[in-house]
Amino acid sequence: MTEKEINELVAAGEMLPLMEEFYTIQGEGFHKGTAAYFIRIGGCDVGCHWCDVKESWNAKLHPPTGVEQIVENAVKHSKTVVVTGGEPLTWDMTRLTGGLKEKGATIHIETSGAYPLSGIWDWICLSPKKIKLPTEEIYGVANELKMIIFNKHDFQFAEEQAAKVNEDCILYLQPEWSNREKMMPLIVEYVMQNPKWKVSLQTHKYLNIP
Repeated sequence: MTEKEINELVAAGEMLPLMEEFYTIQGEGFHKGTAAYFIRIGGCDVGCHWCDVKESWNAKLHPPTGVEQIVENAVKHSKTVVVTGGEPLTWDMTRLTGGLKEKGATIHIETSGAYPLSGIWDWICLSPKKIKLPTEEIYGVANELKMIIFNKHDFQFAEEQAAKVNEDCILYLQPEWSNREKMMPLIVEYVMQNPKWKVSLQTHKYLNIP
């Protein structure tokens, strides 16, 4: 297959730049503690300076992989599948989610929402970033809003984003891992004063699992 043909398949969502895939425990947000198969798609131009998966940014570093293969690998391990990145909505998710649905999977996505929503999702975790804001569409369908708190100014940004999501969306504040000791007391105090919010922790890092 030529490079041009591969690029065309990637553009159509029939192949995706697969960074890694693994079976583990969801560590964050509403579904923490749930066994799930993670599919990490390469490619992201949002560029958060504190991102802990910077190696996902350059899609060219990750081999284009056929959607059928990704689906088969996932459902062998779990019927709960989490698609993350990078920024997965950089790519057309229609064929991936369609294939997973045909196999009876429940599909979650973790996204900044910076690109148009594609695919069929059972749970949408929206984690907006200041650098590249979400599309208006995704605010109305997000199931949870996960705001990463790196400094005090992020509380204001969190409130701005919370004002845009639907009324059923669950609101989480999560400390950025490298600054957690400084920000955690502030998050606890903030949630106690503003109980519409909940605290989210990266429990997988405390448990030392992927």
